[in-house]
Amino acid sequence: MSGYCTFLGPNLLSWSVKKQTTVARLSTEAEYRSLAAATSDTIWIRRLASDFDIPINSPTQLYCDNTSTITIANNPIFHARTKHIEIGYHFISDHIHQGNIRVDHICTTDQLADILTKALPINRFHLLRSKLTIRSENG
Repeated sequence: MSGYCTFLGPNLLSWSVKKQTTVARLSTEAEYRSLAAATSDTIWIRRLASDFDIPINSPTQLYCDNTSTITIANNPIFHARTKHIEIGYHFISDHIHQGNIRVDHICTTDQLADILTKALPINRFHLLRSKLTIRSENG
C-alpha cells in the first residue's frame, strides 16, 4: 500500500491510498514509489498555485520515514542498489535539484500517512487522526 497526505498550512488538502500494482522487492522500493506519488501530487498543486498567480518561492517539504529512500531521492547517481527501481520513479531527484521539493526525514511514529496504510492501535489511530484535523463522527 502507498499513501500520502498533502497539507496547505495546517489544513489537509488532499490524500491518497492505493495498492501498489507491482510487488516491491524491498521496503525502500515501496517507499520510493509512494514518495513518487506524493511528488506528483505536490508538483500538480504547485502548478495549480502558479495558475492562480500564487508564488511559491521555496521548496515544498515532503516527509519520509525511510532514510534509504531519502538517500536515493537525493542522489542522482544510479547504481546496483537502485537498478531494480523503475526509471520513471527517478523524477523525484529532478524536482529536488530544481528546488521544487525537499525530502526530510520524519520519525515513523509521526508519519501521518500510516493512518492510511497500516492497522494501528486505537490510541495511535486517534493521535494521527487528530493531526489530520479530522473530527470524529461524534464531534
